[in-house]
Amino acid sequence: MRRINFDRIMAFLFILPSILAILVFVYGFIGWTAWASLLKWDNIALIPKGSLFPDVAFTKFDNYVRLLTSDQRFQIDLRNTVIFTITFIVGCLSLGLILAVLLDQKVKGEGIFRSIFLFPMAVSFIVTGVVWRWVLNPGNETSGAVGVNQLFENIGLPFLKSAWYTNPKILYIQPASSLGTFLSDIGLGFLSSPNFGISLAILSVVLAATWQMSGYTMALYLAGLRGIPEELREAARVDGASELQIYRSIILPLLQPITLSAVIILGHISLKIFDLVSAMTGPGPAFATDVPAYYMFDTVFRGNHFARGAAIAIILLLSVAVLVVPYLSYSMKTEVQQ
Repeated sequence: MRRINFDRIMAFLFILPSILAILVFVYGFIGWTAWASLLKWDNIALIPKGSLFPDVAFTKFDNYVRLLTSDQRFQIDLRNTVIFTITFIVGCLSLGLILAVLLDQKVKGEGIFRSIFLFPMAVSFIVTGVVWRWVLNPGNETSGAVGVNQLFENIGLPFLKSAWYTNPKILYIQPASSLGTFLSDIGLGFLSSPNFGISLAILSVVLAATWQMSGYTMALYLAGLRGIPEELREAARVDGASELQIYRSIILPLLQPITLSAVIILGHISLKIFDLVSAMTGPGPAFATDVPAYYMFDTVFRGNHFARGAAIAIILLLSVAVLVVPYLSYSMKTEVQQ
C-alpha cells in the first residue's frame, strides 16, 4: 500500500511542471486575453508601479458589440470563414474518400500512390501558400499568363484562365426577408446585408488547403476501410448487393466515426487558418480572402488595438470550442459505454 502511494506521489511530481505550465501559459493567458477584450486598450499602455495591469478603461462587451454590428471587415471575415469551412470540409472529405476507395482496391504500387497523396502533409501551410501563390498567379500584361493560366493558354483552353486569388468578385446572396428580419432581431443583421455572398478569391485558398489536407483525410478513411471485415462485403455480395449498394448501405455508415473525426479536425483548422492566407494572399482585394485570424494579427501587431484583437481571439476560441467540446463529450460518453 505504501509502495502504491509512493508511486502515485512520484508520478504526480513528474507531471506537476507540465500542469503548472499549462495552467500559466494556456489557461492563464486565455484568462488574460478574455480580460483584455473587455477594455479600451488602443495603444501601448503603461503599467503603474505596484500593479500588474495597464492603466486602461473597462468597457465591458463594447468590443464584441462593435465587431458584430459595425465592423464591416470582421463581418466579411466571418462570411469568408463560413464559405471556407464548408467548401474546405466538403472538398477534403470527398477527395479523401475517393482516394481511399481507389487505394482500397489493392492496386499495384499502392505504397507509392499513398506516399504521393500524403506528401502535401509533409510541408507547412506557409510552403503551400508560397507554392500555390505562384501556381495561381494570374499574371499581368507585362509578364503575360503564368502558372496554371499559362498551362491553359498553351493547351488551347484560354477560356479557363482566371484571376484566381486576385478576383474581387462576390456572388451575392440575398436571404429571404423573413430570415433577414430574424437575423436583425438577434443582432446578426449583417448576414442579410447586400454584402453577403461568396467570395471567388477565397475559393483559391480553399483549393490550396484541400490539396494539403485531402491526403490526411484519405489516410483516415483508408484506415477505416481496412478495419471493416471482408466477410461483411462477401455476405452482401452473396445477397445480391451491388458494389454501390455495399458502399452506400454498409461501408459509409461504418465510416461515420471517421467522418465525424475528420470534420472536427478540418473544422478546427479552417476556423483558425492564418499561415496559408498570410503566405498566399493576405487580406486580398476588398478583404476577399481575409479571415478573422489575419484580422486579429493586423489589429494587434500593426494597429496596436489590443482589446479589439483580444475580442477577436476570444470569438475564435468560442467558435472552435462550439465545434470541439460536443465532440469530446460524445467521445467520452462512447468510451464509458464501451
